[in-house]
Amino acid sequence: MGGRVLVVDDEKSIVDILSFNLRREGYEVIAAYDGREGLERALDSAPDVILLDVMLPYMDGFQVCGEIRRRDRLTPIIMLTAREEETDKVMGLELGADDYIVKPFSVRELLARVKTNMRRSAAVLSDGSAAPDVSGEIIRAGRISVDANGMTVMKDGAPVEVTQREYELIKYLALSAGRVFTREELMADVWNYDFYGDTRTVDVAVRRLREKLEDDPANPTLLCTKRGAGYYLAVSK
Repeated sequence: MGGRVLVVDDEKSIVDILSFNLRREGYEVIAAYDGREGLERALDSAPDVILLDVMLPYMDGFQVCGEIRRRDRLTPIIMLTAREEETDKVMGLELGADDYIVKPFSVRELLARVKTNMRRSAAVLSDGSAAPDVSGEIIRAGRISVDANGMTVMKDGAPVEVTQREYELIKYLALSAGRVFTREELMADVWNYDFYGDTRTVDVAVRRLREKLEDDPANPTLLCTKRGAGYYLAVSK
């Protein structure tokens, strides 16, 4: 299968278990045991996926995640946490993590998430190295437009800076603008999980997108909620 996974955790036993199972699946593994080392490895070893513990010496996982995202908006980050508090989960997602998994976790589930994010990372690299299509493919939904070739999002013709995951979400909604999607559908089709993850991940991604797209994020008119059903991208101005 191939691909490089960076594991950042100060518990050697966890690093050893994850490294063994990842290598058995054909991945190259890079290990780091504190936040500073993890950040260095993330920036200099070009991993395809990062498994990042929250509780780390020197720099915690939130600090590391935030610093990585300031310099690199593409590499998938899955946060590993022993904490159940909702605020901890949300904080990681707000800082740009793609997902989180709570300890103790199933190795099988973690490997499935790594595989999913590895596929997405490989697709991004492939798209980024491909020759541009000058004909373009613009998906328009009211005030929002998505350039599928340039992988950019625009509002009223002005570019909006989004992460890779946010781009994938808004593109997916724009392709079926006006249709309501449940959180579970979005987890399956945008996050590409073959199982249902924590749908709070979707809620946080939507909130972050609203902060970038809406005139008034507290009263959204573009990325809307259908109460009791899910989310949709409005097509009217």
